[in-house]
Amino acid sequence: MSIRYDGKVAIVTGSGGGLGRCHAIELAKRGAKVVINDLGGGVDGSGGSSEAARSVVAEIEALGGEAIANGANVAKYGEVEAMVKQAMDKWGRVDILVNNAGILRDKSFTKGTLEDFRLVLDVHLMGSVNCTKACWDIMRDQAYGRIVVTTSSSGLYGNFGQSNYGSAKMGVIGLMNTLSQEGAKYNIRINALAPTAATRMTEGLIPAEALALLTPETVTPAVLYMVSEDAPTRTIIAAGAGSFAVARIVESVGKWLPPQEQTPEGIAANWEAIASTVGENQPQAGFEQTVKMTGHAMAGLGLNK
Repeated sequence: MSIRYDGKVAIVTGSGGGLGRCHAIELAKRGAKVVINDLGGGVDGSGGSSEAARSVVAEIEALGGEAIANGANVAKYGEVEAMVKQAMDKWGRVDILVNNAGILRDKSFTKGTLEDFRLVLDVHLMGSVNCTKACWDIMRDQAYGRIVVTTSSSGLYGNFGQSNYGSAKMGVIGLMNTLSQEGAKYNIRINALAPTAATRMTEGLIPAEALALLTPETVTPAVLYMVSEDAPTRTIIAAGAGSFAVARIVESVGKWLPPQEQTPEGIAANWEAIASTVGENQPQAGFEQTVKMTGHAMAGLGLNK
């Protein structure tokens, strides 16, 4: 089976370099027409130039593909709307959105500023919201859409000095979880990439001998799969150095406590059973937790006989 994107239009944010560039070029190689979006700023979000985007467009055109450059700041909805309009005016549809743009302002929580925290949230979380919002009705009306948000192990598991980045990266998981439900009947599927790659953002953090293994090219296949026609939805794929895994948010079965034990002391006394991993599952919607908890209570109180 060959996965291709002939006739499809893709927008890849932050695709002037690194992972985004690799995603865009590989999509183009497989037939997609691609909007190369890049503000052209530094890794911390400073500066700005569309030269990087134009360079990637030239690369794609040299390969025989079609692409256009766009310098929109994903944190500014008006600019994002104009970017999507550019794609619609040029090609008449938007089928694929890869939310890849990001910046870093790493500092411990004590030393970091609220200004930096908001900026990182604006780019990673609100940038993904803005781009998705601008494409959503188009995808709904054409009954087809494939969206990728970019999460991180820093959000899923935590990483020292990245409270702002981790918060934003976990935020996009909440976005994915809900939009996968809202988009299902319109054939809109949304997934998350948790990449491990050697990019500008990871320079100095990874031993030199590992850099040769952690290339964007070993991550991009996960994106290509997540935006294919037969893609899953609401799935977090971790990728790096040629390895691929699925990350899940699970909940323990838990334990119902009778009224006299519904105290902090009761929780402490029953903690082993409450936290047990035996039988844990992956809820598909928030209401499932309510159903489970009330079910436990009804059974415990003998009300479901």
